[in-house]
Amino acid sequence: MNKLKEYNFNELYKMSSGISSKPEQAGQGSSFLSFSTTFNNYFLPGLLPNLMNSSKEEQKKHSIQKDDIFLTRTSETIDELGMSSVAMKDYPNATFSGFIKRLRPIQENITYAKYMGFYLRSKFFRKTMTNNAILTLRASLNEEVFSYLKLLLPDYTTQKSIGDFLYLLNKKIELNQRINFELEFVIKNIYDYWFAQFDFPNEIGKPYKSSGGRMIWNNVLKRKLPEGWEVKAFSEYTDVRKGDMITAKTSKKGEIKVVAGGISSSYTHVESNRAANTITISGSGANAGYINFWREPIFASDCITVRGKTDVETLAILQHLRFVQNHILNQAKGSAQPHVYPDDIKVLNYAIPKKYLMDKFGELIIPINDQIANNIKQNNQLAKLRDWLLPMLITGQVKIS
Repeated sequence: MNKLKEYNFNELYKMSSGISSKPEQAGQGSSFLSFSTTFNNYFLPGLLPNLMNSSKEEQKKHSIQKDDIFLTRTSETIDELGMSSVAMKDYPNATFSGFIKRLRPIQENITYAKYMGFYLRSKFFRKTMTNNAILTLRASLNEEVFSYLKLLLPDYTTQKSIGDFLYLLNKKIELNQRINFELEFVIKNIYDYWFAQFDFPNEIGKPYKSSGGRMIWNNVLKRKLPEGWEVKAFSEYTDVRKGDMITAKTSKKGEIKVVAGGISSSYTHVESNRAANTITISGSGANAGYINFWREPIFASDCITVRGKTDVETLAILQHLRFVQNHILNQAKGSAQPHVYPDDIKVLNYAIPKKYLMDKFGELIIPINDQIANNIKQNNQLAKLRDWLLPMLITGQVKIS
């Protein structure tokens, strides 16, 4: 068993608050660490996805350096509070959000950054964090909490061996995610080239429209379509449904992921609404109209589900819905809370290609979709392995040779 030593958080790290920014500063300037980036990553990505217009003084005061730890400090729910992300390099000129806290090491050879990245996300520590949250109108962590928040850590050498091992697992997960991003881009490009620009391969393999393929005016879409294409409303071509609500009576713990409001939740259920490959559309709230796609069986709760008769149709429908995403978002109704209803989706019109073209589309994209699904499954298994190993590695029940 590993001998764990107790430390106060404030003995090891100095806490600082993030930048107080204005909306007009966003989207321009230098790199910026947001709440969502912190929440969604064990370790900061190599390139921060957001920008903030900040001064040199602000960049110095709210800097991001190697081994810094960032914690979400305020949220609507306790589950989103105190989620950590660790910087594995310096980020010159970058700043971080006022909705997160920076913890900068004030010691050497006591904490190992890669280890801390996993330890602070573990159930081993998360329970301590959430038990110390202050829940008023929003959940929050104040600086006083860190003066008595305890860390139970093995020696530095043990931390290093554990951290390096788990980091390798995480890098494999990240690699699969990058591969999936590129594969998704391939599907999008094929769909755009074939079904938006109409340059699908003709009978002799040349681009249809660019090679003079016949285009016919369609009065419904107010545009020209390739000869032989049909236009149907979603109600005629797709299966559009409202997801089921989960109540105390219907809640059943199982293995199926629950998708609530179109977004993955932390709950599971014993039943699934559909097989794999299901489109969901958030029905209400701030995300009303947001489109997501699930390559695994799900239990859809309080959202709209959309599916074609085949997986190929579903994948083509998904690309079309993403193409009209802004239109759907603009359809959100309601004064206090925006809503999108199944009937809003059923009335959408859709251009349907000839069957031979859908068959060719399927030959190309089904293997790609299967590879994405396999990578997601592998990542889920690796994440479970990582989370299962962590407490045993911490306590020394399992050792790394």
